[in-house]
Amino acid sequence: MPLRLSDRLAVLLGDQIDSGALRPGDRLPTEAQLALAHGVSRTVVREAVHQLKSRERVVSRQGSGVFVATAPTHQPLAFDPAVLGSVQAVVHVVELRRVIEAEMAGFAAERATRAQVATMRRALRAIDRAAVAGHDGVAEDLAFHRAIGEATGNPQFPLLLGFLEQYLREGMRITRGNEARRLDFMEAVRLEHRAIVDAIAAHDPALARRRAREHMAHSEQRLIEGGVIVKAIAKAKRSKAK
Repeated sequence: MPLRLSDRLAVLLGDQIDSGALRPGDRLPTEAQLALAHGVSRTVVREAVHQLKSRERVVSRQGSGVFVATAPTHQPLAFDPAVLGSVQAVVHVVELRRVIEAEMAGFAAERATRAQVATMRRALRAIDRAAVAGHDGVAEDLAFHRAIGEATGNPQFPLLLGFLEQYLREGMRITRGNEARRLDFMEAVRLEHRAIVDAIAAHDPALARRRAREHMAHSEQRLIEGGVIVKAIAKAKRSKAK
């Protein structure tokens, strides 16, 4: 998962701000100047600057340009794209999710209503339908985990999970592609999901936490193996093309 050009440029400009090469109040070079200096298109420059704006590192002033912002009083939650360009980096996010998902499942087991459990079971059926239709099922899988987050009764859980999703989608596609080639993997995922829901429906927090931890640990292993398989397939395709 190589970094996009816009990610690289955003990291470079961010480093210049952090090092003091660009100070608060300094005006950034124009789009054209940045594009020429870094050998990229203006679209890439705009995307990079947009990233910096979303992190409150720079601000736009109508008719004047883009300027380095003063240090914000709070730092928005974000992961540096420079450290998310590999399967191993996504595994690190999965490890973080393992802790979050386990607690979500535990709280959901304490608080979930019948209607919320029914929503989880519908989400599982949606994952099955996606698999039969030949889709990767990533959106349906994420919807299942969001349903667990909603059942905690704590709105911060689905918000945090939603934030992490943006860093997990590609990794989940790798995992799903791997599972699609291994029927035993697909069946294992189905059983793991069902075990989590059954524990929540039984209002057994300890069991729900354990099932969620097991699922995330297995997902991590499938992700690692999936990354290896994807690289091997790409290498084989390159060899055939020669």
